Amino acid sequence: MATNFKKRKLGRPVSVVGAGLSQFGAFPGKDSRDLFVEAFQDMVESIDRGFDIHDIECAYVGNYSSDLFEHQGHTAPIVADWLGITPIPITRIENACASSGSALREGVMAIASGMYDVVLVGGMEKMTNLPTDGVTDVLASAADGLYEVPAGLTFPGIFGAIAKAHMDRYETNLDHLLKVAIKNHANGALNPKAQFQQTMTTMMERRITRAQERGQEVPDYKTEIDFLNDERANPWIAWPLRLYDCAPITDGASCVLLVSDEIAHNFTDTPISIAGIGQATGKPLHDSEELTSLSAAKAASQQAYDMAGITIADVDLAEVHDCFTIAEIVATEDLGFFGPGEGPRAVDEGRTALDGDHPINTSGGLKAKGHPVGASGVGQVIEIYHQLRGEAGERQVKKDNPTVGITHNVGGTGGTCVVNVLRRES
Repeated sequence: MATNFKKRKLGRPVSVVGAGLSQFGAFPGKDSRDLFVEAFQDMVESIDRGFDIHDIECAYVGNYSSDLFEHQGHTAPIVADWLGITPIPITRIENACASSGSALREGVMAIASGMYDVVLVGGMEKMTNLPTDGVTDVLASAADGLYEVPAGLTFPGIFGAIAKAHMDRYETNLDHLLKVAIKNHANGALNPKAQFQQTMTTMMERRITRAQERGQEVPDYKTEIDFLNDERANPWIAWPLRLYDCAPITDGASCVLLVSDEIAHNFTDTPISIAGIGQATGKPLHDSEELTSLSAAKAASQQAYDMAGITIADVDLAEVHDCFTIAEIVATEDLGFFGPGEGPRAVDEGRTALDGDHPINTSGGLKAKGHPVGASGVGQVIEIYHQLRGEAGERQVKKDNPTVGITHNVGGTGGTCVVNVLRRES
């Protein structure tokens, strides 16, 4: 694939020195600004040496569609007002599910350019105001409204087609997809901020208990796969995807504090460097050459690796955009962890688990942690930040001394992809 990208380095090193998440889930009594304040407070408390909020010089907020979810446009100044950081410049960034990943890139460049020293970057989305069909319609507007949406395209339908194409080309099967969900729910069960904090085994046992209490036929599940193959427990959404192949509808917010490296140690002894950033654009799915790979992901990751001076062999772990289980498999192949068609076997072999050689989505991913679309990209960065600082608790990767992690955030039908390389410097 030909590109016009030149190998570049950041003009000025940038680090993350604080990170915060709201609780992810469904919160009828809160709107997106409330969730952002919650994430901001969590970030402030995370900064080892504290800081004065008036040191923030600029801010970027990723948000996909508060206009449709909440009937609220122009959200950035509202956030600034609620945080008490007016009159600094603050800008809302919209790039579908890659909104806050794109916002982070803008924040990094604002510091790297020398314009600012301290920048706040976050994301937020309040999705549960609408019923499921309403959310599906809003998300579908991130596809091509001229060709794709009128044809009836929805995101479950898109990723169902991607999964079918992967099955047709390679030896991918339904159990591979289900094993991604099992792994990510196991990780999410260890994440106190996750929307789903139950393993598949827990949910399976709960269904058995409920049937017993109601005097109904008791399912004869022997394994988690048995449970997930039960159409009553896990109905089809868009073949070959079932309910538990899909990320949930989520309310949530995320934010990080970025600073120039020369002042990073004023905030913490363990800053995490943003060593590489990449963003690329792909064609709408209907105009793409293939369904089993996203060209933007390959281009964005190569930009980020080149900027950081690394190869995929240097990467200890990754948070990838698993809006559907097949998306995680495709991402691990596009990023270079595995060759084309090798992602499913890696899942089978446990290579992407916490104790595997390539831990993927230690947070639970979008699948279990939740997917408040405008907040997801920065949420991924926060997980890598905590992992590289050794602060991830029970879900800390089993590798000794991880130093490099990456994030992979996709918008639309692969039209946007943002990849970041984070590194704990010695």
